[in-house]
Amino acid sequence: MNILLVIPLYNHAATVRRVAEGILAVHPRLLVVDDGSTDGGADVLAGLPVAIVRHPHNRGKGAAIMTAAAEARRLGMTHMVTIDADGQHAPEDVRLFLPEIEAHPEAIIVGCRNFATDNVPGSSRFGRKFSNFWLRLQTGKSLGDTQSGYRAYPLMVLEQLRLSQQHYSFEVEVLVKGAWAGVELREVPISVYYPPAGERVSHFGAFRDNFRLTLLNTGLTMRSVAPWPHRKIIADRRSGEKVSVLRPLRSIRTLLTENSSPAQLAAAAALGVFLGALPLLALHTVTILFAAGFLRLNKVVAVSVSQLCMPPLVPALCIEIGYFLRKGEFLTEFNLQTLGHQGLERLWEWLLGSLLLGPLLALLVGVLIYGAALGVQEAIRAGR
Repeated sequence: MNILLVIPLYNHAATVRRVAEGILAVHPRLLVVDDGSTDGGADVLAGLPVAIVRHPHNRGKGAAIMTAAAEARRLGMTHMVTIDADGQHAPEDVRLFLPEIEAHPEAIIVGCRNFATDNVPGSSRFGRKFSNFWLRLQTGKSLGDTQSGYRAYPLMVLEQLRLSQQHYSFEVEVLVKGAWAGVELREVPISVYYPPAGERVSHFGAFRDNFRLTLLNTGLTMRSVAPWPHRKIIADRRSGEKVSVLRPLRSIRTLLTENSSPAQLAAAAALGVFLGALPLLALHTVTILFAAGFLRLNKVVAVSVSQLCMPPLVPALCIEIGYFLRKGEFLTEFNLQTLGHQGLERLWEWLLGSLLLGPLLALLVGVLIYGAALGVQEAIRAGR
């Protein structure tokens, strides 16, 4: 592996030399991208064996990282590790990334900051949890610190992803689109230093950058539930067979040879049935996709099995149960009055009935899927 350390720099002249010296003490190859600094910027690095690329004006952290990627490729590198210029990260922690890069050369590796330290801003704690939530919702993947700037990137990944963000939002976009493209997301524990509030220098704009992140997360969330597949850049090692409800056993076999256990398939099916039974008019598929993604369950299974709850049978049963719970008798007249003018009452009864019938159906379908998956799994192991 040819690994380049990269410092994206913007108006951190007071700290960047200390960071650079720390990096050079543990790794010989260092590039600084001066993103239009107005405080002297990379000039303070005079005399150090550091490669420097300058932007004539400030373009954003994401743009600086992509400039570094292009320069790293020109220098014959395969990977780069980015570290912030503000002194927050310990340069010696780069040693934690090197074995991970060696073992997982196609993965994006994020340094997970230890927040059990002094002076950690409340906004940073909240922002990290908030960003972690959106990554899991949009990709089904979990990381402990999606906002950390201490990261290892394979250059191949940065070159092949279709990235649009140029500012801090870049670091969210690259994780989400990387996960969609089949890139593994990994993390290593790192230390962190926050100076007292009066000494802290941050260029994160509370309104401007949060607004950019809001727009980005809105777009990514909408794309995450769109019906067309994501473009893969990491070779898909799956069987290649399509999943179809018309061939349940063959589909289960395909899913088991991919990345799902019998228990995971059963849980996905149960989730699909339970949510499919609820009166989520015109929102069933979107809700199931969100829930399955967040719980890291198979979306195809959840959505496919939810079709068992399509009208009229399951909704009618739920309404009957709900009507009985309300009035102690079953609904026997179906006309414009009962289904039209009293439509809101039927929706309320549908909800009541689904909360009773949904879990029972989910349990039944989950058990059946689990049993079938176990049988198929044994057949696979036996070589049949």
